[in-house]
Amino acid sequence: MTYLITGGAGFIGSHLADRLIDDGHRVRVLDDLSTGRRANIAPLEDRDAFTFTTGSVLDEELLDREIGACDRVVHLAAAVGVKRILDRPVETIHTNVDGTKNVLRRAADEQKKVLLASTSEVYGKAMQENEDLEALSETDNWTLGTTSKRRWAYACTKAMDEFLAQAYHDEHGLPVVCARFFNTAGPRQSGQYGMVIPTFVERALSGQPLEIHGDGTQTRCFTHIDDAVESVVQLLQSPAAEGEVVNIGQPTEISINELAERILEMTGSGAAVRHVPYEEVYGDGFEDMKRRTPDCSKLTTLTGYEPQRTVDDILRDVIAEVRAEKDEEAEAAA
Repeated sequence: MTYLITGGAGFIGSHLADRLIDDGHRVRVLDDLSTGRRANIAPLEDRDAFTFTTGSVLDEELLDREIGACDRVVHLAAAVGVKRILDRPVETIHTNVDGTKNVLRRAADEQKKVLLASTSEVYGKAMQENEDLEALSETDNWTLGTTSKRRWAYACTKAMDEFLAQAYHDEHGLPVVCARFFNTAGPRQSGQYGMVIPTFVERALSGQPLEIHGDGTQTRCFTHIDDAVESVVQLLQSPAAEGEVVNIGQPTEISINELAERILEMTGSGAAVRHVPYEEVYGDGFEDMKRRTPDCSKLTTLTGYEPQRTVDDILRDVIAEVRAEKDEEAEAAA
């Protein structure tokens, strides 16, 4: 089977490409390299089962050709990262909504199965508005802030992507599943766009202060990239998942303060920890969530899969990667 992965030079996409090729499939990657990195897919470029095309999902002619050459589509291409979204709101909205529209239209023409990447951001402030919620399920209501707050633009674009996907499923019979990712982390993830784990690890190993936004008591649930990829593979194989929205994550919460301390402990770093007010980073009026915890029972019901890896597994893998990169840099400079 041939898979097209849009945004396949990115963090999740490159790991998924590795897995699908190892499973005996052919993989085509379409990526404009705005946030993806050619280095992520470099080990695959000499494989006969792999094809890379530089381009955008906004290029309809190119996208038509790529979808025409595949059997299934995994649509990961999107503007990502809170900082990028705050800095480039027009690009975020245009890329996320129009790009998804293009993918779904062409896939529906040929009835090719699509897995669409969504995000836990669509839940917005749901857990703050309803403190009785222990975890977020796919049927829970979502609560976003005012449209004057730019951070909610990303959540709105991904929610619209989900609406479009389900509309294509209902009206045109398109086999599509929407995957809501919760804080996926692991090797190859860049801290350039505000991702906390690679940022903290890089700073810890460089002896620079770990900057925590806000008071650090906010909690998050981090999913190992290998668990995320396995979940995607399982959902693609599940006919029962078609037309559904499914959380991909793991429910163990950790505060950002504890995350920083654990990274310092595991790296043996003596770096300082510094708390920075949100407004210094993102401007006045930035809104963040105290908790965002997934209910992943639907994923398990549909596929039988449950996440297997812990936050410590993520940290060990990221620390090992960053250390190896620093060793290579030191050797090259010697």
